[in-house]
Amino acid sequence: MAAMFTCCLGCCGDGGSGHIPLKEMPTVQLDTHHMGVWGIGVATQKVNLNQVPMGRDTNSLVLRHDGSIYHNNEEKNRLPANSIPQEGDIVGITYDHVELNLYLNGKNMHCPASGIRGTVYPVVYVDDSAILDCQFSDFYHTPPQGFEKILFEQQIF
Repeated sequence: MAAMFTCCLGCCGDGGSGHIPLKEMPTVQLDTHHMGVWGIGVATQKVNLNQVPMGRDTNSLVLRHDGSIYHNNEEKNRLPANSIPQEGDIVGITYDHVELNLYLNGKNMHCPASGIRGTVYPVVYVDDSAILDCQFSDFYHTPPQGFEKILFEQQIF
């Protein structure tokens, strides 16, 4: 049985990161408050959470602060030059177990990325004094059709 799990996470930046397991087709929204080095995406349980920036190995697929999307140390896609997130922007992420898609202030950026395999978790990292607010429910912008907040698997004994 799956139950809904909601979480609001604030990150302030000196190499912090965290993750919870993904179920169904989740959406995550990110509010950029203070620009620095940051990233958001999905990762397997094997990812090295102490290695910034993420996306250097097969265990993470992330949007980095410069608008690049990395997996296995390869740039998989990039936000358009005029769409690099700025302070106060809302970055949305959807993942359908194959493809990661990005939204800026509610608008689809049409720059999908894929390649990661297995069970993945949302992952956020900050460094260089970056401040991000993450919403895993109660989104600023309505998620695309077929996507909703992250569902957290729960076992009932």
